[in-house]
Amino acid sequence: MIYQLGWTTLPGLRGLSCSGFRATPTKTPDHQGGVAVEFPGDHERDAFLRQIEEHFAARRFTNTAEAFDTVKAYVLGHAASH
Repeated sequence: MIYQLGWTTLPGLRGLSCSGFRATPTKTPDHQGGVAVEFPGDHERDAFLRQIEEHFAARRFTNTAEAFDTVKAYVLGHAASH
């Protein structure tokens, strides 16, 4: 199943943070303005959401474009390796 990924980007004292990662099933992924990825099942999806949440927990960004591009690259790297 294909999922459109979303997350919350919030300001903090040391820069922007990304958290609250979620995956919404979709039949028409938005690859232009969003991030979409395919998972074989719920277990793999949930494991990836935990993994990405942990990976970005301490990471800070200077602007929203940097945050988006970094998360997108991480997701695409994960998809390519699986």
